[in-house]
Amino acid sequence: MAKTKIAVLFGGKSGEHDISCISATSVIKAIDKEKYDIITIGITRQGEWLLYEGPLEALQSGEWEGLARKSLAEDPERFGITLLGTGGKSLKDICDFVFPVLHGPNGEDGTVQGLLELMDIPYAGSGVLGCAATMDKIVAKKIFEAAGLKQTPYVALDSARIGPQIEEKINAELKYPLFVKPANMGSSVGISKVHAPGELAAALKLAAEYDTRIVVEQGVNCRELETGVMGNLEPVASAVGEIIPHADFYDFDAKYKDSESRTLVPADISPEAAEEIRRSAVEAFKACACFGFSRVDFMMDKDTGDIYINEINAIPGFTNISMFPMLFMATGLTYTQIVEKIIELGYERYNAEN
Repeated sequence: MAKTKIAVLFGGKSGEHDISCISATSVIKAIDKEKYDIITIGITRQGEWLLYEGPLEALQSGEWEGLARKSLAEDPERFGITLLGTGGKSLKDICDFVFPVLHGPNGEDGTVQGLLELMDIPYAGSGVLGCAATMDKIVAKKIFEAAGLKQTPYVALDSARIGPQIEEKINAELKYPLFVKPANMGSSVGISKVHAPGELAAALKLAAEYDTRIVVEQGVNCRELETGVMGNLEPVASAVGEIIPHADFYDFDAKYKDSESRTLVPADISPEAAEEIRRSAVEAFKACACFGFSRVDFMMDKDTGDIYINEINAIPGFTNISMFPMLFMATGLTYTQIVEKIIELGYERYNAEN
């Protein structure tokens, strides 16, 4: 019986390109090679799609791109692909299913998902709506609000409004410390923790380098808690984990470079708090029209115990130290079983809609 051909997409045009390459390496290692043939497709920082058949370790080093270009030059008939079948082999000709391991804009925001819908290819994770809604932090906050989920006060703005007037509004409505974030980035890229008004202008300028939409959130003296969700119409939440950052907050370096940042799975919280987080995560997942899998992040106020939803990640990190796989491994699943379940859920959604 022929194996199902799974295309793993990695890289991408976003600022999270390198993290995607690391995540994809872990996913490829975990896929059951006896059931699936793996087709590896890298997306360059310029948006070019390249079929890659070289060593897996070259993904993390970045050498994959040069190797893929060399293969294409030497054998264009074999390595040349088109996306929509306008000449040569289309993506649909070479794979049965796509697993997008892409983080950030042009990958996690519904754009690639829309392309796959046009090509009628089943894929892992949420559809166009779920990805777009969760990628934009401002849109997600509006959905959380409508769903009655508790969140911290915030101000949303576009980069054209940056200046003294918007700073006055932020200072009037929010209490320090603040977190200033690009609305459409992940992995804490472009995020600043602002302790005083004098730091606000620089933080807004940094966020504007990554997005025209910016969200400023009131900080909480909090514990950072996360849970995973898997499923389609009847999603279930995983164990709850805690991030204990070594830095002032869980920034990019703390997530991917700082070995002193720690994760605790399961988190040392009461059963009641864990259940509230898991229930809220499933509610948020459904409200944002998510499917397949996501990671949902929360904050627990250290002083009051109040729990606030922070954000949903439609394609969470899949590195060997990422929380999403660890959270479901804590429920008894292996890494390979998690990947297998995500593929099954992708086919389930596709079959239900076609």
